[in-house]
Amino acid sequence: MADKFPLQTLLDLSNLRMDESAKKLGQLIAGERAASERLELLSNYRDEYHNRFLEAAKNGLRPEEWQNYRNFLDRLDEAINQAKEMHRLSQRQTKVGQDDWLDKRGKVKAFDTLAQRHEQRQQYGQMKAEQKLSDEHAARNYGKTGTETD
Repeated sequence: MADKFPLQTLLDLSNLRMDESAKKLGQLIAGERAASERLELLSNYRDEYHNRFLEAAKNGLRPEEWQNYRNFLDRLDEAINQAKEMHRLSQRQTKVGQDDWLDKRGKVKAFDTLAQRHEQRQQYGQMKAEQKLSDEHAARNYGKTGTETD
């Protein structure tokens, strides 16, 4: 009977941690994608609103209308700056998550390599034991046939 891999518990735990890290990384990537989409949406809306402002300015604006457009564009610029910062933060968090997942995957690979080597040693030992039995059986049979012919 083959011996159980002595580090199997660590391999299982490493796999579990890698799976958890992968799930977290997926959430981080989704968050980064959402932050990117929000930034793009705000930027597009700002561009559209700016174009409306320019069209309205061509047709003439009263000072309070001008100020309303400018104030709203300023608020959009602030929202865009906040969205950019959130996107940068999300990118950094995703990078940290990727590094964490890669670290955990490396540990799993290391334990998996050890498990494969253990299995190979077990198979080699089993083959040697089978060969020894086969050799002993052949030697006994040879001994029996050698004495019978005499």
